[in-house]
Order: sequence, then structure tokens, then C-alpha cells
Amino acid sequence: MANSNNIWQQFLQQIPAPMRNKYYIILVLFFGWMIFFDRHDLLTQFRLQKAVNKMQEDKAMYLEEIEQAKQDRLDLEVNKEKFAREQYYMQKSGEEVFIMVEEDKD
Repeated sequence: MANSNNIWQQFLQQIPAPMRNKYYIILVLFFGWMIFFDRHDLLTQFRLQKAVNKMQEDKAMYLEEIEQAKQDRLDLEVNKEKFAREQYYMQKSGEEVFIMVEEDKD
């Protein structure tokens, strides 16, 4: 028993003095708990921030789509015939319609 106590004392002597301080040990345990084991640990915070960023990107995309839909609605109100001809390929009787497809060159 004395021998195991002696080994423990030797081990404690190898640790630097500031790290043997009880306040330092409590502080390290506290930060370890907060970083790894707490309900709001770092990994959870990272995931939540990633989800928030994705939602903000989605919001910006949907706002752009809303603006485009508003513009399309205004175009429809101004020129219904043009909209019907372009979107639904409608034609007047005795009229020929040619559909030209533009290819994007990237």
C-alpha cells in the first residue's frame, strides 16, 4: 500500500504545479463538459448554424422566385395574347407558328 502511494506521489510530482491546482482542474472539467457533453455542445452548435445558413439561402432563392412570379403576373396582365402564344403555343386560325429553341453555350 505504501508502494502504490509512493507511485501516486511520483506521478503527481511530474505534473506541472499550475495543473495540480484544484481550480485549474475544475475549469478544465467544466470546459470539457461544455464542449463535449452538454446539451448545446460544439457539434450541435455547428449543425444548427449549418441549418440556419441553408435556410437563409433557401429564403433568398424563394424571394427571387416570388419576384419572378410577380413579374410574370404583371406581364400577363399587360399582354395576355403574347403570354398565351409564348407559353402555350396558341395561334390564330390560318396562322403558322414556328418554335425556335435557343441552346445555351457554356
